[in-house]
Amino acid sequence: MRVVHFFKTYLPDTTGGIEQVIFQLCQGSRALGVMAEVVTLSPNPHPSGIQVADHDVWRAKQDFYLASTGFSRQVFQLFRERVAQADLVHFHFPWPMMDLVHFATRHGRPSVVTYHSDIVRQSGLLRLYRPLMQHFLADMQGIVVSSPQYLETSPVLSAYRDKVSVIPFGLDRAAYPDPSEERLAYWRANVGPKFFLFVGVLRYYKGLHVLLEALQGLPYPVFIVGSGPEEQALKAQAQRLHLTQVHFLGRLDDEDKGCLLQLCYAFVFPSPLRSEAFGISLLEAALYGKPMISCEIGTGTSFINQNNETGLVINPEDVSALRQALTYLWDHPVEAQRMGQNAAQRFEQQFTASRMCQDTVNLYQNILNKGACS
Repeated sequence: MRVVHFFKTYLPDTTGGIEQVIFQLCQGSRALGVMAEVVTLSPNPHPSGIQVADHDVWRAKQDFYLASTGFSRQVFQLFRERVAQADLVHFHFPWPMMDLVHFATRHGRPSVVTYHSDIVRQSGLLRLYRPLMQHFLADMQGIVVSSPQYLETSPVLSAYRDKVSVIPFGLDRAAYPDPSEERLAYWRANVGPKFFLFVGVLRYYKGLHVLLEALQGLPYPVFIVGSGPEEQALKAQAQRLHLTQVHFLGRLDDEDKGCLLQLCYAFVFPSPLRSEAFGISLLEAALYGKPMISCEIGTGTSFINQNNETGLVINPEDVSALRQALTYLWDHPVEAQRMGQNAAQRFEQQFTASRMCQDTVNLYQNILNKGACS
């Protein structure tokens, strides 16, 4: 089976949660007989395709980027060429340009879309886009959502429940090799024996401005891994609040990130908006057996982090509640350890890449079988 994944950004240009899911699907489905490749945009594409791990990536020139949407004239032809050789197309929502390409190319292939998130911030543009979005979702043979919470709370998905499959995202433990003793020693010397960790792209919906407010008057060290559009504003806020215990480390490679995930005391992930539809970074924390703090926003974050079982779940944008959660975990190491152990067990039960890939390939096969019988 040949599958083309289509999304606006991908590795190595960007390293967000959606890119991680696509990567896991491309790599993990190979053992199940699926040859997957990715079509995407890039500001500086290679004239021919590139390879990421064991799969091909085809990049069209991104002409401009507006309202979280990349636009490209070249992508129509590239998509048409790649999909002509495929059995099925796997789209990744939201990206309005994707809807245009789907209809304009008239590719005729069975299609699945992973519905990663409602459109939250661009509410004005959503009114213009909604008819196209509804037409696109209605045209899909299958819609994948990553948690039962998101299916129940999305104002969009209720109209398509008969074609929605809940397939939780997953990670491959083997993709997180044990860090070297040398790098662990380096980070131990630099971060100390006990600290909170955040990992993610520094975007508006990550809630880090709330975390910084909550840290006023608290001595707990916090290390923030990642870069993004909010980085300078967050650094300015931390400086204004005199938060000398907060350290911005920027974007790190996988080994260094693995060191910090292994060494951290607990993981804090204060995203307060539905734009945070799942939280791959939370999965990474669970993989490493760390207690977590997250917000109840009706999405997959509360599917990963179960309140009082794998960590603490608080109200969004509640500075006082976040301060209390940080303090509780810090002051109760036995309870924090119990939550971390539960998180690791839940990861193995629900969130492995092998389970995600098997369920996704089963969906592909069901769709192709229905098409063959019709």
